[in-house]
This record gives sequence, C-alpha cells and structure tokens, in this order.
Amino acid sequence: MSFIIWILLLLGSEHFETKSPNHLDKVTVSGRKILLNENPYFIKGVCYHPVPKGETKRSFSTLGEDLRLMQEAGINTIRVYEPIDDKLVLDKIAAAGLKLIVGFGYNQNGKFDILSGTYLDYIKKFKDHKAILFWELGNEYNYHPEWFGGDISVWFSAMEQAAVRIRTLDANHPVATAHGELPDSATLKACPNIDIWGMNVYRWDEPETILAQWRAVSTKPMYFSEAGSDSYMRIAAHGYKEGSNETAQAHANAKILDAILAQPQTTSGVTLFAFCDEWWKAGNPEKQDVGGWAPNSTGVPYDGTPNEEFWGIVTIERNKKIAYEVVKEKYKAFFIPQRKK
Repeated sequence: MSFIIWILLLLGSEHFETKSPNHLDKVTVSGRKILLNENPYFIKGVCYHPVPKGETKRSFSTLGEDLRLMQEAGINTIRVYEPIDDKLVLDKIAAAGLKLIVGFGYNQNGKFDILSGTYLDYIKKFKDHKAILFWELGNEYNYHPEWFGGDISVWFSAMEQAAVRIRTLDANHPVATAHGELPDSATLKACPNIDIWGMNVYRWDEPETILAQWRAVSTKPMYFSEAGSDSYMRIAAHGYKEGSNETAQAHANAKILDAILAQPQTTSGVTLFAFCDEWWKAGNPEKQDVGGWAPNSTGVPYDGTPNEEFWGIVTIERNKKIAYEVVKEKYKAFFIPQRKK
C-alpha cells in the first residue's frame, strides 16, 4: 500500500471531500428568503447592459475590467435584461464569484423570448450553469399595456404560463419578474408561480416605504430590481447644482442603499441601476446626451428627471464616479451570517 493511500485511509476520505468548481448550485426560496445551497443569499447587485461608445448593441468586450470593478465594489450579483448566449461569458462571471439574474423579454423577435417559446431553449441549454441565480420574466411591463393590445392581463397570463413551464424544466432556480412598483393583489393572484418579485422603485431616496406595503400583500421574497439615481441635475435643487453632478448621485445612492440594507428581514437585496453610463439611450451614441425618459420615474432624486445616459456608477470609459465608492463602502460592510453546518 502506498504511503499516500495509507494516509487517506487513516484520516478518512471525508477530510478531503471538495465540491467541483462546476458543481450545480441549488437556489430556493423559503418564506421571504432566497437560499443558495440552503444559506441565505442577499443580492448586492447591479444592473448591467454594457454598450460601447458609439454603438447601440450590447458587447462584452470590457467584461474582464468590469468584473474586476464589480469584485472590488463587493457586488455579488449581475442583473441583465436579455440572456447571454455565450458560455465563455457565463464562465467568466462564475469564475469571478458572481451570480446572474437572467431576464427574458416577451417579444424579442424570436430570440429567447416568451412569445416564441424560445426562452425554454435557453433554459435547457444553461440551467446547469453555475452563474445562474434565477430567471426573470419581463421588465416593468405593467407600465405598457399598449404592448398587449391595451390589456395588461395578457402579459400576466403569459408570465404565469412561462413560470409554470420553467418549473417543469428546472427545479434548481426560482422564477422572478421585475415589476414596476408594488404589484396589487389582483396581479399577485394572477401569477402564483412567480417565486420572487423584483420591483423597480424610484421613490426619491426613500425606497424602504414600499416594504411595509409589500408585507401587507405577500409573504414571498422581494428585491429591488432597480433603484438609484443618475449623475445629472436638470435643474438646481435641494442644494445641488445644475449639470453633471456626481455628488448628488452619490448622496442619493448612499441613502437608498442604507435604507435597503437595513431591512434584510423583508427584502432580499437590490440590483442598483446601473453599472456603467449608457450613451445609446437618449441621442447620438457618440456623445453623452442629456434627457431621455422612463415611465413613472419622476421620483428620481434630486431633480425628478431621469437623465438616461448618466446612471452608471462608472463612466463609459470605466472611470469610477463618487457613487462607485459609496457602493463599495455599503456592499463591503454588509453580510448575512451563513447557517452553521
């Protein structure tokens, strides 16, 4: 018998058991909690849609740098608005220790969308990938009944049916939606198979006001699928100067994150909007334009105006804004103890 084998037998193989780096994680929900391998998981996240300067389509050409910045800031979760059909990108996200919330749109011209049913092809392909945290259906579609012939119940029915189908394919990841603001009781009743309710919340710098309302209507997990502020003041207000204003954004995001992180008993976290400035949204993608519009966003601090190209905590060149340091401070300091083995 070799010396190494003898040592293994003496100590017991259980002392050497390790999980493969590619082992399948199991994500579940319990009460108001999201659990990763039976441990509470709190989302310290960011919304991510990287479009290079001068372009209008998403690109992962800066992924390595972006992941390093996210790791430094204590970010553990990335929320994307459309699926990433590139295993190498998913592998890099997983290797960086980050999880992914994968969003599916209703009608994306047949590319992994709900209308065509091709979202199921994506789930079949990637449901065992370590990067996946959960699947998410739509993004504040409740603000757009015009997309469904004026009848938003068409969307809620499609969303519920999609959730049921996902459950038949994947028992290891929950199903969420990103709803604009608080869903009412009728919406919740229409969609019982949604496990987690994301909410895009812009209530100035007081997002926590939604939490008591949520506790009154549901016992399920929720997270802030969008919250935050931009770095441009359309007018001088509340002591902040007009124009580009990173200080106003940093102050708002500090208050927003403090309010959310203080209530882990009700919320499962936040994906702050957004990681990088998005020059493609409001005009010429070659330059950063003022303006843009998003539904129900007059609650954006501190000018009541969502300047769509200024939401990043880093610039399009990946220079850190003041808000980046705020996110780093808040996320790094926050943790939820893991269960005892």
